[in-house]
Amino acid sequence: MALATMNFFSKSLMRTVTINVVVPTDKIVFPGMPVPEKKPFKTLYLLHGILGNYTDWVTGTRIQALATDRNLCVVMPSGDNKFYCDSALSGDKYGTFIAKDLVEFIQDTFPVSKAREDTFIGGLSMGGFGSIVNGLRHPETFGYIAALSSALIKQGILNSSNEPGHDFFTRRQYETLFGVEKIEDYAGSENDYEALADKLKDAPVKPKIYMACGTEDTLFPANTAFRDRLREDNFDLTWEEGPGVHNWAFWDAYIEKALNWLPLTDAVKGVSSENVGVTDKK
Repeated sequence: MALATMNFFSKSLMRTVTINVVVPTDKIVFPGMPVPEKKPFKTLYLLHGILGNYTDWVTGTRIQALATDRNLCVVMPSGDNKFYCDSALSGDKYGTFIAKDLVEFIQDTFPVSKAREDTFIGGLSMGGFGSIVNGLRHPETFGYIAALSSALIKQGILNSSNEPGHDFFTRRQYETLFGVEKIEDYAGSENDYEALADKLKDAPVKPKIYMACGTEDTLFPANTAFRDRLREDNFDLTWEEGPGVHNWAFWDAYIEKALNWLPLTDAVKGVSSENVGVTDKK
């Protein structure tokens, strides 16, 4: 299971960025076992949550083993607490970085499919927000969205205050993050996930969406509300919930469920430290 840490120059961010990539090009099998078919890999762009970086998913979950078993390429960038959005105020273009620079770099560098039906985006918390916003903004690029415990905090954004300690970000910081002069202008903007869903509801091509959230998570009500909105807008939506809070135990369990939902064909299990051909005998 190959895990590559790479640096490349992002034109949108105008700096060098670091990413982790799981790419199962090194899979070997025992003699006599089926040989994996050589064909372009499907790709999942997987986004971390607030305060995290490109290492989070590898250190917090079994994503490397899960992806390798499924012949899936997984790309993990850093979002730098910017919600993976473009901002006209700050000049940050994290949305363009994710949907354009990163996708183009991966497709030019690794043996991956360029078809939208083979290109997925997902994430947790802030990364769930980013996967929904960028997936809805770029249905021509991403065929599937997998969002876990998404930070669907529109009401918190609109009700934010400049009083320190009132929220994770102040009102002015939110305005800068989302590129609006007044926080009220966030509603209906290019980074408003509800407005994006409404805009896309009658489109002939829409991404399929998987959402999951723990029932004890404080974000559960916002996630169920957006779930209902997507259903009203006739999106192809799969929803799962279960006991859990906003932590890695939930995300490790549900990223596996999300991968099971994605259109991934059965893969040949290769030789690894967890699969050396020894079976338990009772």
